[in-house]
Order: sequence, then structure tokens, then C-alpha cells
Amino acid sequence: MEAPAFLGLRHIALNVRDVQKSVDFYTSVLGMTIEWEPDADNVYLTSGSDNLAIHRLSDPSKLSPVQNIDHIGFVVRTAADVDIWAERLKSLGIVFVNEPRTHRDGARSFYFRDPDDILIQLIYHPPISNR
Repeated sequence: MEAPAFLGLRHIALNVRDVQKSVDFYTSVLGMTIEWEPDADNVYLTSGSDNLAIHRLSDPSKLSPVQNIDHIGFVVRTAADVDIWAERLKSLGIVFVNEPRTHRDGARSFYFRDPDDILIQLIYHPPISNR
């Protein structure tokens, strides 16, 4: 039996030191909304087509200084949207790891970090942005 096609990667769960600080970042900086808040240790956010789970790290002293993931990416519809987002984040005082640039494959993106130092890429990626 053949497995059905994926709809794409639309859910990620992050363990964070301070749930409220992360929720504030993802809602005020990236405009996500709270989908469900079952308790103070767990909040589920969405931009309308995804789900970002924020969970309190059970023992912050055991947090590795090395990220287990390289980065998470938020896809936008156009290359110009990358620059609009860059200006918005600059106006909020967000420090960029990399300034916006166009890649060899036609993608355009930039990088910044969340309160737990998780690397975030905001990207226009032609194969999926134009759907």
C-alpha cells in the first residue's frame, strides 16, 4: 500500500526556558496567534497554516549549548516580503545573524534568533512560496 503524500512540514515543537517570553516573541514579532494554551507550561501557536508548540524545558540546567536543529524557517509568498519583514524586525530591534540576500536558487532570506537562541530563517522559496 502506497503512503499518501505529505502536506509539508507544518508543525514543530520547541523546548524553551521561559514559555511566556517565547510566546511574546512569536506573537509580537512574527504575528502568530495562540491556538491553544492548555496550561502555563504549554502553548500552541499558529500563523494560520502551521502549528508551533512551545513547551517549558523541564530542566534548564541540562540544556545543551549546541542546538539540536540548525534552524527553523518561516516561508513568505514573495521575495519582496522578505525585505518587508526585515524592515519590520529591524524596527523592533531584532539583531540579524545574516542580512537579507538572494541565493543561487532564487530563494531570498535572512536569519535571526529567538529568545532561546534558536536560529530562525525567514525565506522566500520559489518551489513552495508560489503555491
